[in-house]
Amino acid sequence: MCAEGTAEQEMYAEDLTEQRRIRRQKLKELQEAGRNPFLHETWNVTAHSMDIKDNFDAMEDEEVSVAGRIMSKRVMGKAAFFDMQDKQGRIQCYVKRDDIGAEEYKWFKTYDIGDIVGIEGRVFKTKTDEISVHVTRLVLLSKSLQVLPDKWNGLKDTDLRYRQRYVDLIMNPDVRDTFIKRTKIVHEIKRVLEEDYGYMEVDTPILSPIAGGANARPFVTHHNTLDIDLYMRIANELYLKRLIVGGLDRVYEMGHMFRNEGMDRNHNPEFTSMECYMAYGNMETTMDVTEQIVYKAQMAVNGTPILTYQGKEFDVTPPWKRLNMTDAVKEITGVDFNKIESDEDAVQAAIDYGMDEEEARALGSRGKIIAEMFENYCEDVPGYLDGPVFVVGHPVEISPLAKRDPEDPRITRRFEAYINGWEVANAFSELNDPIDQYERFAEQQRERDAGVDDEAHPMDMDFVNALEVGLPPTGGLGVGIDRVIMLITDSPSIRDVILFPTMKTKDEKNA
Repeated sequence: MCAEGTAEQEMYAEDLTEQRRIRRQKLKELQEAGRNPFLHETWNVTAHSMDIKDNFDAMEDEEVSVAGRIMSKRVMGKAAFFDMQDKQGRIQCYVKRDDIGAEEYKWFKTYDIGDIVGIEGRVFKTKTDEISVHVTRLVLLSKSLQVLPDKWNGLKDTDLRYRQRYVDLIMNPDVRDTFIKRTKIVHEIKRVLEEDYGYMEVDTPILSPIAGGANARPFVTHHNTLDIDLYMRIANELYLKRLIVGGLDRVYEMGHMFRNEGMDRNHNPEFTSMECYMAYGNMETTMDVTEQIVYKAQMAVNGTPILTYQGKEFDVTPPWKRLNMTDAVKEITGVDFNKIESDEDAVQAAIDYGMDEEEARALGSRGKIIAEMFENYCEDVPGYLDGPVFVVGHPVEISPLAKRDPEDPRITRRFEAYINGWEVANAFSELNDPIDQYERFAEQQRERDAGVDDEAHPMDMDFVNALEVGLPPTGGLGVGIDRVIMLITDSPSIRDVILFPTMKTKDEKNA
């Protein structure tokens, strides 16, 4: 590294405020000389870094126009090299005083790491075989007044990376690659839904007077003109099913949901979900959709059905296996709820196994006991739900929007899809009996009013009315898009796949 670069790193470490003052002074001098970089509005970009490198044989000696950020700079008297970074990566640029003129070269030597420039020049290869651009014109398009982290240490602090994602994207190519892959995954999921299955993309409200479609704690806001409280959506299910009632037979929406709940590596208060509904479909047809969107997204990004996540491998090739929830509880705990009929016996069996007595008695019903034992004792068993696997046989008590199983009315036609032990999808043969739906809502509302479950589903009479108009047999599916992207991109935290994750605010007066 040149002496200039070394000195710049030392100053950054010792006195950031001084570095920023120096850059502001440089900007002032540029402006006083009539060279204000912020007056430029455009640059005619005809080529990008990776395209030039990948097509060097065809582009050698061709004139190109490129724009990007200076990431390193090595001045050697009357000539210099600098690395420019654009949306595709980096490319070396070679500039000589005799080519751009003494005055322009004098100004170029004052440019800093982070400055954005436009160049015109000829593609060539250096004596060390590095593909480069020999610059014939160079224009400063934007002055960076902040100091980027040095290239050796990069931006490592995770809290700072998430808060200043713009710097993270500049300094860490793998982060930029993750979000490019995210876009590809989202595009492929939409393509599969629209082209392979005939779904239509729609938009539904984000603000609603009822937080429905899931059991979760919502964010609450207030509309001043209407003088009513509104909830940010926790799901878009009930609006989408209204559209099925209206005759839009296959609809989907991918968008942000908001849940005022805890945060960990798999949960962010604002997250991306995709829900789709298929008239005349059922639980099995939505299983097929689930398999295909995950399989084809994985293939589109990584070119193999073997998904590698944090050293583990998962084959997402359809079909995926199925696992009954009650059978899973029996396999892990030895408690066979197939032989237990009453709520009282189910509660006692859970207590005998080791569940907290007060918790078990508060749950009260056989169905809730089964679901709680599955969550407490099966989900965390290493490797047990690595899958991909569809867990089926969910009790009615925890599935207020799903059809009952005609062979066992205590359970529903519902599945949850698991990969790496994570729930990535939830789907039903949708409940379309308005009387049954009303009774389930009423029971949930009673639990909500009694303070038994503050996440119980509220009554939604307009949705019941829609069902009375007539909902055809329907298969519905919800997919946690962020979790699928985490798996396909091998990202350890949900914050690594959300450009601007929710963060606690901090004092920025001295930032």
